[in-house]
Amino acid sequence: MTQVLAGKVAVITGGTSGIGLAIAQRYAAEGARVFITGRRQEALDAAVAQIDGEVTGVRADAASATDAEALYAVVREAAGRIDIVVANAGGGSFAPLGEITEQQYRDTFDSNVLGTLLTVQGALPLLVDGASIVLLSSTTSALGGASFSVYAASKAAIRNFARSWALDLKDRGIRVNALAPGSTRTPGILGLVPEDQGQGLLDSFAAQVPLGRVADPSEIAGAALFLASPDASYVNGIELFADGGLAQV
Repeated sequence: MTQVLAGKVAVITGGTSGIGLAIAQRYAAEGARVFITGRRQEALDAAVAQIDGEVTGVRADAASATDAEALYAVVREAAGRIDIVVANAGGGSFAPLGEITEQQYRDTFDSNVLGTLLTVQGALPLLVDGASIVLLSSTTSALGGASFSVYAASKAAIRNFARSWALDLKDRGIRVNALAPGSTRTPGILGLVPEDQGQGLLDSFAAQVPLGRVADPSEIAGAALFLASPDASYVNGIELFADGGLAQV
């Protein structure tokens, strides 16, 4: 059976859990040599153990220029090039207008926006012509979110990165697309509320989705595989919603 990403080199930030880990697992299963990042060595080691295939874990904070430089030094030494970049690392927290703090704003935008910028910009010298860049957005880029405005604004910025960078990189044939998951059962979502409220949060999200459920991370990974694959060779500058219809109907 042909592996869709055989011989490709992929870098996935925030690959230690949830959607990032699922993408790394899927890419490796499809033949890619995978480099994942995470901020905690213990979590990074655990994630590497869960990925079948050729995988390297690099401890790095996506929002640190120094860490990005160190990450790409490892990739350069080990692989010499990059075919796929998935800027996945990020997060957010709830706070209604009137209670938003400067620290929350900085944490969210540094993680989601600055981290994406440093990830992609740092990869440019190693990216081959015709490479694929996948930026993790969110349905909040198109929908309002009560108490989630800072996160939503950061993901709207990601959407415009895809539009603008597709133009910046057009002469190299590098495709840049945003992937917007809907509510997905991940440690990140469950970490937004106390442990005993986690299932209630997922149920409330599921009630808003036409399919009537939240996504499994593997389903988002399937969409990320498409965007990185030859099947998406003429897909560029889009925001692909994998959201069960949430932002569509």
